[in-house]
Amino acid sequence: MQAYIAEFIGTAILVILGDGVCCNVNLEKSGFKGGGAVYILIGWGMAVMVPAFTFGAMSGAHFNPAVTIGAAIRGGLAWNLVPGYIIAQMLGGFVGAAILMVLFADHIKATDDDATVRGCFCTGPSIPNPGLNFLSEFVATFILVFTLASIPANCGDSGLSWVLVYGVIVACGASFGGLTGYAMNAARDSAPRFAYQLLGPNKGNKDPNWGYGWIPLIAPICGGIVASLLHMAVFVG
Repeated sequence: MQAYIAEFIGTAILVILGDGVCCNVNLEKSGFKGGGAVYILIGWGMAVMVPAFTFGAMSGAHFNPAVTIGAAIRGGLAWNLVPGYIIAQMLGGFVGAAILMVLFADHIKATDDDATVRGCFCTGPSIPNPGLNFLSEFVATFILVFTLASIPANCGDSGLSWVLVYGVIVACGASFGGLTGYAMNAARDSAPRFAYQLLGPNKGNKDPNWGYGWIPLIAPICGGIVASLLHMAVFVG
């Protein structure tokens, strides 16, 4: 139960801090509006690292169904724990997004463009192309999971491992963020997307864009599975 609570709270913090960066940069009347891509990259890296430092010893700091499934494939997590982890992560993502909608309620009201508001909570492609969009999320999550699986062997239990998590997130964002927003995580995209659908502003044109939303739900899990299988082939044999 302690691990589930850690995954719930950690994922909520991740979404509050990460999507909070997007709200700060994109919503009207925000004091940090126009902060730019570098601001978002730094903020999202910290958004993952902070709860990882906090809850790493309790649950492994997955906060991501793709990471959880990958860990189970590699034998690092019992399969019977996987459903509870994923439920906790998705609930955490939903609650984190809901909290942001309260905090930024006035700024959301001041922002007329629905796509801008939605983009603060979930990702979308710069050029819609389902095949390439799927591949982008697959590759980004492959790199994320493969790299995270290798960090413990090289860093042990030192705090340096969580600093390297920051580096991985920023690197993936710097390389793939301009394509699809580098969701790499259903708890960070699908759960806030659902929160936006249920709780977001209704100005007559609200669209959660589930026509694209299935990609950041499915592609990261596929990328994480392949990354874990290849990691076992390379490092376990």
